[in-house]
Amino acid sequence: MASKDAQNQRRDLTGFLPGAPDPDQSLPASSNPGNQAWQLSLPLPSSFLPTLDLIIIHQQVELLGMILGTETSNKYEIKNSLGQRIYFAEEESICFNRTFCSTLRSCTLRITDNSGREVITVNRPLRCNSCWCPCYLQELEIQAPPGTIVGYVTQKWDPFLPKFTIQNANKEDILKIVGPCVTCGCFGDVDFEVKTINEKLTIGKISKYWSGFVNDVFTNADNFGIHVPADLDVTVKAAMIGACFLFDFMFFEHSLAGL
Repeated sequence: MASKDAQNQRRDLTGFLPGAPDPDQSLPASSNPGNQAWQLSLPLPSSFLPTLDLIIIHQQVELLGMILGTETSNKYEIKNSLGQRIYFAEEESICFNRTFCSTLRSCTLRITDNSGREVITVNRPLRCNSCWCPCYLQELEIQAPPGTIVGYVTQKWDPFLPKFTIQNANKEDILKIVGPCVTCGCFGDVDFEVKTINEKLTIGKISKYWSGFVNDVFTNADNFGIHVPADLDVTVKAAMIGACFLFDFMFFEHSLAGL
């Protein structure tokens, strides 16, 4: 009887990422009537924890770009708190955009699980990036699974702080992200706090980890951590992964050709 109760309790767990496994390997995300706008039903692989409160994103060093001094497509490993790779993300963009639009370039990031199946698609259009320009600011579209829009990350104009909003598929505001006034991260971590809409409660953060002076100067490989409640809805987590990619492009990406 106790075993059956424990099994039923596991069936009620929500908030895990697309592709993260259910203990029974075949259970979809449970339905919550009060949160149906953010629920997904995806087939789930069988090697990860059903809930994640820490998502680690490691940008891979591109040796070709280091040698030639050119901007190559970004690639990221997405890991759980144990350091196990659960997803892989790769940028799709044309060389012209990477060369002439640099960090403002339009691109698509395709996130696949360990079996190579695409579980999340992040689309980034070409947009402006200036604290003095309130129009046509940065925006991401999140699809999970690919072809199904579940949310957006949009930049909000502010003359002093980096501010962003996580929106659902109907472009209704869900959460806010507020960064520090200085994002260089020369000698320490840089934290972007994830807050409620009124900004009174912080529920998580997206951190750019300082990897040391040598790595920061001579490579464009960054490391991030996304700290979230374990039961946070699956598509909000997917949007926060997209936001992490956006922050990397906006604040921490640099062209090796410019060094």
